[in-house]
Amino acid sequence: MNKVMIIGAIRAGKSTLTKALLNKELHAVKTQALNYEGWIVDTPGEYLENPMFYKNIIATSMEVSHLIFLQDATRKISNFPPLFGTGMSKLPIGVVTKTDLPEANPEQAVKWLKQVIGKAPIVMTSAVEGIGIEHVRQLVQCNSIDEMRAYVEQANDPLVFFS
Repeated sequence: MNKVMIIGAIRAGKSTLTKALLNKELHAVKTQALNYEGWIVDTPGEYLENPMFYKNIIATSMEVSHLIFLQDATRKISNFPPLFGTGMSKLPIGVVTKTDLPEANPEQAVKWLKQVIGKAPIVMTSAVEGIGIEHVRQLVQCNSIDEMRAYVEQANDPLVFFS
């Protein structure tokens, strides 16, 4: 089975997405260290927000096949450096979280993700509402960028598209 690491800012929804992907009860948690649950590695938001921890992200990426770059649609900034996702040779997936909230700006979140991951699939999600979760699961099962592109085309759903 493929494994994925979720990278995103503090309170962006990494742990909530992890729980949704694993069909577990959703409740907020503060991840203090790498958290391995099944086929998912949940990273602390500090790993992204403090460049001193980038080496931890890069080292941990060696353990997985896919990387989820998670952008909270309610945030006013992106914490990802430009092209951050292109520096690791893993299959990237962009995920926009909290798209169901009234203050969400998913269009801006998508623009930021495109600057981070280059050409890759992006999924619009709400873990609380269960929106887009199955698309993320399916993309993690793909073994190449071509398989991911084929999945997105076959899905024919505005919640998942190629950047």
